[in-house]
Amino acid sequence: MSMLVIPLHAPEARDANRCGPKAANLAMHGQAGLPIPHGFCLAADAYRAQIEALELEDTARGVFGSDDAEARQCALKVRLALLQQPIAPHVLEPLLAARRELRALTDSPLVARSSALVEDRDGASFAGQFESFLGIESEADFLTAIRACWAALWAPRVLRYMATHDADPADTAMAVLVQPLIDAHAAGGGLSRTATGGMLVNATRGLGAAIAQGEVAPDRYELDAAGILLASHAAHQYQPVAGCVHRPLTTPAKRSEPCLMPAQVEELGRIMRKAEALMGMPVEIEWALDDLGIKLLQARPLHLQAETPHAPDEIWLRQPKLRGQPAGAGWAAGRARVVNCECEISSIAPGDVAGPALINVLQLVAGVVAELGGSTSHLASLARERGVPMVLGVPNATASIPDGAQVAVDGVAGIVRWMG
Repeated sequence: MSMLVIPLHAPEARDANRCGPKAANLAMHGQAGLPIPHGFCLAADAYRAQIEALELEDTARGVFGSDDAEARQCALKVRLALLQQPIAPHVLEPLLAARRELRALTDSPLVARSSALVEDRDGASFAGQFESFLGIESEADFLTAIRACWAALWAPRVLRYMATHDADPADTAMAVLVQPLIDAHAAGGGLSRTATGGMLVNATRGLGAAIAQGEVAPDRYELDAAGILLASHAAHQYQPVAGCVHRPLTTPAKRSEPCLMPAQVEELGRIMRKAEALMGMPVEIEWALDDLGIKLLQARPLHLQAETPHAPDEIWLRQPKLRGQPAGAGWAAGRARVVNCECEISSIAPGDVAGPALINVLQLVAGVVAELGGSTSHLASLARERGVPMVLGVPNATASIPDGAQVAVDGVAGIVRWMG
């Protein structure tokens, strides 16, 4: 097989400079005996070969080396070329051969996930910034997903993120991780270390993308440092009701059955402890559960400062409170600004406490409270990275907390208080 395409069981797959940290870390864990889906990585050299074949090197260099208007034009030209132009033959041939080989091993649709070389750095995780495509059936859709993963390196939100983290897209490259789609009964994430020293698992039914994207309030399982289950918290499931046309308001209804059995939660604890030992640091994982058991889908470094819940002033202790899922970053107070959809985002002022959680307000607000999402969502990762206190999965938050009220957000304890 061409070295542009690297099976996850090959030693070369552990090279983050070729496969990106996402694919390289997964390959390392699989080769150490942890259960991962088989698959392959389209190496970063394939992306570089495509850039060269399309003669985009000079244009790429112009993005962060030009004035704003010219930079936008350069970025758009690179992105559109990667999205629209055919893949170079010397890349396409081994890629399609690898796809055929993988499809011969499984009847499942495929998954294509961006694995940028610049991801998972301390202070710049790039959580949720790139692209993943699930349930890819046809060859045409597969090639479209590959091109879209490459082009994700030039998306406007990624360029803004890079500009604030001293990174230039012309100096890096994009690998792509390809695996079968897991037919998941349940899926979610986990933290091998929380701000208070324990471990944590989030779970929801079906695919875990809903947790990562903050679309559900997941079940929450708390473990001690040894991986022993201490407490389980069933999620509230939200049903749409009449509201904004852009984002219908929701109402919670308690779900009676947990997603995971205690033994499954503790198995995830053992997986996280082994992953932590392999990486030599706390880790954040994504996982899925199918008929054959738990599969590890991702393991990345978890950069988390140990903190204790904030001891509020006596005046705050007398105020009403709600509990949710902590993102593990500090404490803050400010004016509540209830936001039910992006059309209302202009009402947020610096220092407000906003909800529900929207990624593009993190640099503006003092804290975030949301009815959906959990401690292992992409938004929670970005909040920890920026030190923004956040509590997610808070039932009835937008209905209970008055717009304009003074709010205190404890991102370690997972408690929100407000002055009525």
